[in-house]
Amino acid sequence: MSLRNFVRRFKQATGDSPLIYLQKLRIAAAKRLLESDHRTMQEISDAVGYQDVAFFRGLFQRHTGVSPSAYRRSFGVSQP
Repeated sequence: MSLRNFVRRFKQATGDSPLIYLQKLRIAAAKRLLESDHRTMQEISDAVGYQDVAFFRGLFQRHTGVSPSAYRRSFGVSQP
C-alpha cells in the first residue's frame, strides 16, 4: 500500500490524519499524567514523546483549550 493510500484510508477510518491521531493519543496520555502524577512538565513532555516543552505546551493548549498547568490545577491530585 502506498503512503498516500494509507493516509487516505487512515483518515477515512479515524477522521484524522495519522499525525493528528498520534498527537491526540499523546495529549490523552499527558492528561492522565497531569491528573495523577507530580512529575515536572519536562518529565511529562518526555514521557509522551516531546523533547521540546514549549512545543508540547502549545500543542496541549491547542488540543485542550487550556495550558498544562491550568489543566493540572483543575484536574490534578492535591499537592502533598
